[in-house]
Amino acid sequence: MAKVAFIGLGTMGYPMAGHIQNNGHDVCVFNRTKEKAKKWEKQYGGKAFLTIGDAVKDADFVFSCVGKDEDVTEVTCGYDGAFKKMKKGSIFIDNTTASAKLAVELSKTAMNQGIGFLDAPVSGGQAGAENGVLTVMVGGEQKVFDSAKAIIDSYAQKVELMGGSGCGQLTKMVNQICIAGLVQGLSEGLDFARAADLDPKQVAQVISKGAAQSWQMVNRYETMIEGKFNYGFAVDWMRKDLKIAMEEANRNGALLPVTELVDTYYADVQKMGGNRWDTSSLIERLKRLRIDKE
Repeated sequence: MAKVAFIGLGTMGYPMAGHIQNNGHDVCVFNRTKEKAKKWEKQYGGKAFLTIGDAVKDADFVFSCVGKDEDVTEVTCGYDGAFKKMKKGSIFIDNTTASAKLAVELSKTAMNQGIGFLDAPVSGGQAGAENGVLTVMVGGEQKVFDSAKAIIDSYAQKVELMGGSGCGQLTKMVNQICIAGLVQGLSEGLDFARAADLDPKQVAQVISKGAAQSWQMVNRYETMIEGKFNYGFAVDWMRKDLKIAMEEANRNGALLPVTELVDTYYADVQKMGGNRWDTSSLIERLKRLRIDKE
């Protein structure tokens, strides 16, 4: 049994911390909204703390799953940052989708303080977090990864060390780049089926057994057709992730024409009031454009 602290009990972090606790580890949690931390404590039986410092001071492993680079910096190096209170030899695992640049910087800072650091963004959405079947892409040193993997396994079905610090975040960028184009293609296909007076559900059921099959198609085609968009990763967060990927592409010279285009489509969805809709809501944009055209 390891002593674990978990910072950030959002849509993803809440069940992830719960899986760690349920796997027999001693988990302390911190969340900016204290009521949610207390709710987690009551549900899972761990311990909620009012400060990050108190939550992490005795932990062997500290996890974070927060919003963006600024949030990660705050919980690690801020006034009550974890790095200031963690014991030497402990390991910090950041599950936030953030920039590779920040991951490299934090890894160096942690190393100077005798702390291990892994950037470990996840994929699989809310359902994956709740069911403990996330994919985790990790960057960091092999020995640090080996020490932390058994804890990460608590909420994952696939955990892979992708290389040194920052490589987990870079791999997550690839994941989001692929999803962006895929969801737009699926949206166009389903909208085309509807415009052609086909039964889009029947079409999806047929083509999902062939080369067009994807996780998005299998898990989202029905809700997309029904115009229900509260089943996963929000548009606001997707745009944040795509911005990170496009900024990295500007540094490494990669070309992302489709990603850049789809990002503008998600901006349109935001203008429609869909900030908190899930990423499959691109189909709603097409539907409204077609109605306006008619």
